[in-house]
Amino acid sequence: MIDFNAGVGSVLSNLNKLPPQMGSAAEKHVPGGAEGADFNEAIKAVGKYISKVDDLQQSSDISVQDLLSGRSQDITAVVSAVAKADMSFKLLVGVRNKLIEAYKQTMNMPL
Repeated sequence: MIDFNAGVGSVLSNLNKLPPQMGSAAEKHVPGGAEGADFNEAIKAVGKYISKVDDLQQSSDISVQDLLSGRSQDITAVVSAVAKADMSFKLLVGVRNKLIEAYKQTMNMPL
């Protein structure tokens, strides 16, 4: 089984290291300035989603370990937990890829 917990955990720790003035910096670059606060809230929401994905990964690992050790006999619940964790991780990676693509397009815009 592939262990994604290290990747999700490292992303979460890096997200927590964002500078607190990130919202004010975003307000300087966005016309109108009101979207800067929205950007800061979006970053916080992403952090919460990453935590949920990490929790799903950990719970699926625990359910697999319980099945393998004989503490649980319900294979349907294990498959469901693993599929849910896999789908949420794939969604997280897709969102990350879209954000990177948007960042690259923004950086390539002429001034």
